[in-house]
Amino acid sequence: MTLYEKNNEQQQQQQHTTILVNNEQTPLLLPNKISKTKTGGPYNEPPAASFTGAVFNLSTTIIGAGIMALPATMKVLGLALGVGAIAILAVLAEYSLDVLMRFSKVGNAVTYSQVMESAFGRVGRRLFQICIFVNNFGILVVYMIIIGDVLSGTSTTGIHHFGVLDGWFGEHWWTMRTFVLLMTTLFVLAPLAFFKQIDSLRYTSAIAVALALVFLVILVGITFLKLFNGGITTPRLLPTITDMNSIWNLFTAVPILVNAFVCHSNVHTINMELQDSSRIQPVVRASLTLSSVIYILTAIFGFLLFGESTLDDVLANFDVDLGIPYSSLLNDIVRISYAFHLMLVFPVIFFSLRFNFDEFIFASSKSLNATKYKFVSTTVVLVALVYIAANFMPSIWYALQFTGATATVCIGFVFPAAISIRDPHGIATEKDKILSIVMIVLAVFSNSLAIYSNAASMSGITS
Repeated sequence: MTLYEKNNEQQQQQQHTTILVNNEQTPLLLPNKISKTKTGGPYNEPPAASFTGAVFNLSTTIIGAGIMALPATMKVLGLALGVGAIAILAVLAEYSLDVLMRFSKVGNAVTYSQVMESAFGRVGRRLFQICIFVNNFGILVVYMIIIGDVLSGTSTTGIHHFGVLDGWFGEHWWTMRTFVLLMTTLFVLAPLAFFKQIDSLRYTSAIAVALALVFLVILVGITFLKLFNGGITTPRLLPTITDMNSIWNLFTAVPILVNAFVCHSNVHTINMELQDSSRIQPVVRASLTLSSVIYILTAIFGFLLFGESTLDDVLANFDVDLGIPYSSLLNDIVRISYAFHLMLVFPVIFFSLRFNFDEFIFASSKSLNATKYKFVSTTVVLVALVYIAANFMPSIWYALQFTGATATVCIGFVFPAAISIRDPHGIATEKDKILSIVMIVLAVFSNSLAIYSNAASMSGITS
């Protein structure tokens, strides 16, 4: 659940009292629009989000930390297979979101967890809440890890790659990762996390998308310049297969790609705040198209630029002389722009994490906005936990693989497909059910192999 479950139950009861009469002809399932007649958010404010603002917010949800690992997936899959995989995941994401919103409309559900509950009861709702917490918490940890990599450097490969601060000023206690992340959390992330409506973040989301484009434009420009100067080697189009281990290794890229397109936790929130909720499908398509273009270009040009030296977090590659004029300045602009991008994305993802946490832990108590103390304390605790976890997790690759192969794949693909197969409202077509079965089989098979491959790699198992 991403938002205002408890308030919505009271709102729906009031709306039913006003609209429903003791008439046998009154429909049992009211149109989704009724749930938005008077309120558009958890704080009883009218829906006021524009199409553009909704696209920015959803695109910001999509374009997060996963983009930095996409060039590394090209190193695993090769350019041709990698780009094809991104395109396929985008199509599957659009289909799963379409299924989710269709069942939401028919069932008069205003949150993902309500759709799950209508299909699978309380167990389905609880399972979804657990997955949302694991997914969003894991993604926020990844954001903070990347911010730390950019500002304070990383040594996960055994070689220290300097960050912006230790590169400028040298190694001091105030340029160390723990202190830098603490200051970033206290003065940037935490204040943004206290916004109560997601539409309040529309301007920061627009800036976040712009910063992602700044990163992409500079990356493309540097790559073309080096290409014309003969500094780019021919990239691999296909993966290198030498033994069974190399085959299993291909599946480690799947969770990374899955992470890249899952925005399902915020789509209901954005829909509720839209002035015209019938435009949610165009919002989804526009956001996925924009994100896919940015993803494909980033993956291609990132891998072209660094080749087999591409790191799990490609930002960490921008600490060396690129062999072009103003290399050091461009390196810093690339890293700083994307670090700020992640800082602005952080509150959008945190928004659904906080409400889901409240519903799961305090299901029988008052809603999160009922008392200022509860809202503030929940926010502080969750931000602190993310900060602590980010200081213990060494690399984004393993964090993205764990969340992508478990909670994220369930939220983005398994749950929508399962809802379609269960078909609680009798609206799924035969095509829907066939596609849903295929999606579940592919998701379970590929991600199970990814988990096995990662476990084997970490434990040193060889064939």
